[in-house]
Amino acid sequence: MVWLFDIFLLKKYFLHHLEVPPNPILGDYALPCFKLSKKPHEIQKLLKLPKFIEKTEIKGPYLNFFINKTFLAELTINQILKEKEKYGSKLLKERVVIEFPSPNTNKPLHIGHARNIILGQAVCNLLKFMGNEVIVVNLNNDRGVHICKSMLAYALFGNNDSPEKSNKKSDHFVGDYYVKFAKAAKENPKLEEEAQEYLRKWEAGDKKILELWKKMNNWAFEGFRETYKKFDLKIDKEYFESNIYKNGKEIILEALEKHQVQKKPEGAIFIDLSKEGLGEKILLRGDGTSIYITQDIYLAILKYKEFKFDKSIFVSAVEQKHHFKVLFTILKKLGNLWADKLYHLSYGMVNLESGRMKSREGNVVDSDDLIEELNKMAIEEIDKRYNEITKKEKEKRSNSIAMAALRYYYLKIDHEKDITFKPEESIRFEGDTGPYIQYTHARASSIIKKSEKTLKIKNYQLGEKESKLIKVLSEFPQAVENAHSQLSPHIITNYSFHLAQTFNEFYHSCQVLNESNKDVRLSRLALVKAAKHVLKNSLNLLGIEAPEQM
Repeated sequence: MVWLFDIFLLKKYFLHHLEVPPNPILGDYALPCFKLSKKPHEIQKLLKLPKFIEKTEIKGPYLNFFINKTFLAELTINQILKEKEKYGSKLLKERVVIEFPSPNTNKPLHIGHARNIILGQAVCNLLKFMGNEVIVVNLNNDRGVHICKSMLAYALFGNNDSPEKSNKKSDHFVGDYYVKFAKAAKENPKLEEEAQEYLRKWEAGDKKILELWKKMNNWAFEGFRETYKKFDLKIDKEYFESNIYKNGKEIILEALEKHQVQKKPEGAIFIDLSKEGLGEKILLRGDGTSIYITQDIYLAILKYKEFKFDKSIFVSAVEQKHHFKVLFTILKKLGNLWADKLYHLSYGMVNLESGRMKSREGNVVDSDDLIEELNKMAIEEIDKRYNEITKKEKEKRSNSIAMAALRYYYLKIDHEKDITFKPEESIRFEGDTGPYIQYTHARASSIIKKSEKTLKIKNYQLGEKESKLIKVLSEFPQAVENAHSQLSPHIITNYSFHLAQTFNEFYHSCQVLNESNKDVRLSRLALVKAAKHVLKNSLNLLGIEAPEQM
């Protein structure tokens, strides 16, 4: 659709109305003229058809367009082979700050955090592909009563144990004590009060408590870094809640002087968001202490001062929608006009078969364990297909397939929807899965390796399957633009699956290497090469490796 985008004088208006007819006989694209309050023949008269539009036909209230298949083939394939990894990209040159994964240091990263990371990375890839500068920041939630619960459990039950002594990954070791606290607190509710006392001592700077906090946080961070490496996550700037939780107080007091906020008789400072339908929001307690949103106000302002961003994205669960709506509204009312540049990229819950995850109950599936399980399943799939590969190569391929399965499964569904992850389904080499797209790319790579190195094509020879594939390839730039503008990677997964299906239909119907007609063979080879580039670009956007062989 990328070239159709350029044929209309009112292209931006028309593009939103173009449809694909249910039957190819009706054309390649259809314009529902009634949506424009125009008759088809009126619009038809206005159009000067470019070379790649063979003809138009009026069918009822629709104006249908038929693409010149040969012209589109030359235009599409030549553009892809020329631009390669840049096909579909742009140069928008905006600065975007994106915040994720923002973990808590009382537990390892679970499969919900994996969705956060995978979504954040895919959006980063889209933003970079469209020519933006992307800065990844991470707010570590390293203080609070939930952290103190793990600390208290370790103090009670740890007996100077350590991850090294127990031969356990360090963040999992910390998480075990969070679970132990939950179980112990059921039998002894007073432990909840003791955890609060730990927090008070931490805030007062108690030396013994601070030493324990630093030790357990270091264990958590060490484990996080190992997990980040599995996801190939690169973070440009780290923030720590423990460093900023008291900040923001001066901002609120200054706002009080400007009459942007109000003070209650008992001393609490609040902002009235009633006109926005959000009620009143306390910003400082009566005793002068700040609350969670106060530090968020401070950090948002700090990030703008540091980066002067064009857009700032927060990746977090959909249940935080109200929090971010309140935060953005407060920032705007405090005079920060750049608050319009803030965006909450929300995602739905990841469920177990038994229901929603609750890490305090210890029935959560950790990201590390899930990746390990997917690796084992990938090895089983590899063993079914390939016997003569080294152990090192098998490990490399299995990791690639496992991460493809995980990333694709998470990204193929609209990010705001809840998902139930099914490992067996995700790892399949057939159907709407990451390994299937990888396998298709490897298939295209194999053909190219065995083919002529030079492709001098005088005249493209095209059949139905070739034309269908070319049309799908031509739609990649528009799919990227849609995914970028909506910050919705599932548009790319849907496109990737459609492209892989279309390529495999072509592969099973058309001889390539064994085609005797040279013009036909070279035309098909060029098409395979173009498809390989677009498959690779699609996989790269999703954060998935595009293997040359499976």
